[in-house]
Amino acid sequence: MAVDALDTRILRLLIEQPHTSVREYARILSIARGTLQARLDRLERDGVITGSGPVLSPAALGHPVLAFVHLEVTQGHLDDVGEALSAVPEIVEAFSTTGGGDLLTRVVARDNGHLEDVIQQLIQLPGVVRTSTEVALRERVAHRLLPLVESVGRAAASGTG
Repeated sequence: MAVDALDTRILRLLIEQPHTSVREYARILSIARGTLQARLDRLERDGVITGSGPVLSPAALGHPVLAFVHLEVTQGHLDDVGEALSAVPEIVEAFSTTGGGDLLTRVVARDNGHLEDVIQQLIQLPGVVRTSTEVALRERVAHRLLPLVESVGRAAASGTG
């Protein structure tokens, strides 16, 4: 889907001022509220905007340990293991991958002992052959999309996107 300069300005506002009303966004952008709403609806329909809920901190919820656990899965069991992962509340994301493992999970835990318990739970899942764990020490670049949005907007404005 093509994102133009106005879409980029809208996305920037959504990222930088997430608690602002649609009316205020329209005022800031100097466009009609209906135009803004139509753009927002299209961006949602096209899958550019995928959510609007709060971003929560696992650490503030009592789970400050972050680890990435790679799972090697028996051939033919990827879907079964993926489904089983959704029942483990400490897994906040899981992806099928290429490379050293079949699945990469992002796991949060209360402490290292709790992380070990979660890993042991994963190893017990039918179809899991082995796991490999990397514990995050410090976040160096927080999850962000604004630089990407700005890059896409620049490319669209210059006609190279």
